[in-house]
This record gives sequence, structure tokens and C-alpha cells, in this order.
Amino acid sequence: MNVLQRDLEEIVERNADDFAELRGMRLFITGGTGFVGSWLLESLVYANARLALGLRAVVLTRDPAAFAKTSPHLREEPSLTFVRGDVRNFPAVDGSFDAIVHAATPASATIDDVTPLSMIEIVVDGTRRVLELAERNAGIPVLLTSSGAIYGRQPPEMPLVDESYAGAPDPLDPRNAYHEAKRLSELLCAAANAAGTIRAKIARLFAFVGPYLPLDRHFAIGNFIRDALAGRTIEVLGDGTPVRTYQYAGDLTSWLWRILVRGVPSCAYNVGSERTISIEQTAAAVAMAAGKPGDYVVRGTANPTVLPARYACSTLRARTELGLDSWTPLEDALGRTLAWHRARERTDGVTFHP
Repeated sequence: MNVLQRDLEEIVERNADDFAELRGMRLFITGGTGFVGSWLLESLVYANARLALGLRAVVLTRDPAAFAKTSPHLREEPSLTFVRGDVRNFPAVDGSFDAIVHAATPASATIDDVTPLSMIEIVVDGTRRVLELAERNAGIPVLLTSSGAIYGRQPPEMPLVDESYAGAPDPLDPRNAYHEAKRLSELLCAAANAAGTIRAKIARLFAFVGPYLPLDRHFAIGNFIRDALAGRTIEVLGDGTPVRTYQYAGDLTSWLWRILVRGVPSCAYNVGSERTISIEQTAAAVAMAAGKPGDYVVRGTANPTVLPARYACSTLRARTELGLDSWTPLEDALGRTLAWHRARERTDGVTFHP
């Protein structure tokens, strides 16, 4: 059993009752070819095979042909129908749906920095378009994947931020376009819920690691894994003090299915791990998992008079109300991620160049 199969088996075991609630349904999934979406599709297909669910999904993607090259087994799966389109203005889709997962989000710091208005349009107009589809299928559950970014800068003296925290990003900083757009997306869902047309649940995602995580974006842990796979010394560009939490992708996927099925409409659930770790410690953990302990360098110099920045969530609500937990330790998560990439390198000829 390979890494991904073991993860999918765990998801099916933990979410068997949730999948049973979805039996025979037709789902609409946006962002189905990204990091989160790929895991949702993998687990849906696997659960279908293991539990004979008869689930079907229509998957919106901007480039079905590119996805066919990276995940041909999913592109050819008969229970999945891929529709080309932009989440902001995708064409009408035939037939009715029983549930929607809206996971389309541009994971690009560049868009935030260079064209913030584009970021707002993608996130907000995309959510509005998805809700219009949901309203035509009145009363169906909708899962919005939001973000921990909606809280704004976490006070450094706050160990873990929970869903009641009323902080917010600075609306006068264009670099917060993604943050503010996600806040507005949540408001759109709450307004639709109040109108009684849908049942939208909200998952506020924090930081993750696992197969399918892009290694060439602004995710520090992904960059570290890329360096390790390429045989380079891992490079921490900052001072290494910011604090993060990392949940494994398999755990994340289990949480999202549970929130879709059993989450309370207009209720937000933080999704992530509560185990805090600094960026420098993360680099050290990746080096250790790659079999090269200590092979990392920190370029910046920490200021001992300044408390480290934090991006760390409390998951008490998800644990107590939905019975969820993060069961994969970070060390195992890193080992599985590295093993998955190395297997792909052997089978696909992928090389991680300097």
C-alpha cells in the first residue's frame, strides 16, 4: 500500500458515517484540481470504491488538459465530470446538485501584491456565482473553504486564535485583498443562509503539508521540502521566528467532509493543527525527515525584543462539536510527503532543480 492509499484508507475509516450521508448524491466542486480539491477527489473516488456510494461529482477547472497530465487516473474516473470554466463566470451546468464544495482559491501572493483587484474578483465573484448555483438547488449544503487570514494579524501574545476573535485585516492595505475577500465571501454565505435558500458551512483553513501541496509558491514548508528533494541546503530567508501550525492533508480532508455533512450553517470552524512550531524548527524538521539533520540555514537575524509573529489556530470547536482530531504527527506528515514526491519522481521523471 503506497502513501496515498494508506491516507485514503484512514479517511474512509474515519468518515464512513459522513460518506454514508452523501450516498447517491451529485456534487459540484470548484477548485477540484488544486491542493485541497485533489484530496477531495481522491477521497471521493476511493470512498466510492470501498463503500459503493454511487457518488458523482461535476468538477470545475480552468484547465482539464493540464490536470489530465498530472492526475490521469482522476481525469479518467467515470464518476467525475470535468467542466472547463472560470469560477467567476462559469457556464450553466446541466442537472441538479445535492451539495456543493467551493474550494477554488488562487494560492498566489503575487496576485495580492500586483493585482489585488483581481484577487477580490476571483474570491468574491466566484463565491457569488457558486451561491447562485446553490440557490437554484434550494436548501442544499454548501461548504466554503475560507481562511485563517480573515482574522488579520494575530496578536503575538495570543497562543491560539479561535473563531470568536473579532480581529480583522487592515482594509487600507491592498496586500490584504485576499483576507478581506474571504471575509466578504463568508458574509455572502451568511446572508444566503439568512434568506433560507441554502445551508452554507464555513471552514477556515490554516497551514498544511502533504501530497499535492505546491512546492513553488509562498508556502515556507513547501519551499523547504523542494530544497530537500533537490539535495540543497534548506534556506530560511527570514529570521525563522514566526510560529505556525501544520495539519496533514489527509486529516484536512477528513475534516472537510465532516464539516460539509455535520457542520452548522453560518458557523465557522478553524481547520488545522494546534501543535505550534517556528519556521526555523520547521526547516530543521524537514531536514531531519529528509535524512539530512541540521542541513538548513537561517539568513535573517531575530530581534529578541520583539515577540514572534503567530499564525496558529484553536480547533476546540471542531473537536468538541464535530468530534474531529488531527491524528497525523508532523514528523509522519513530512515523511509521507517526501515519500510521495520521491515516488512521483521515479514514476513521472520529475526533477527538483536548484
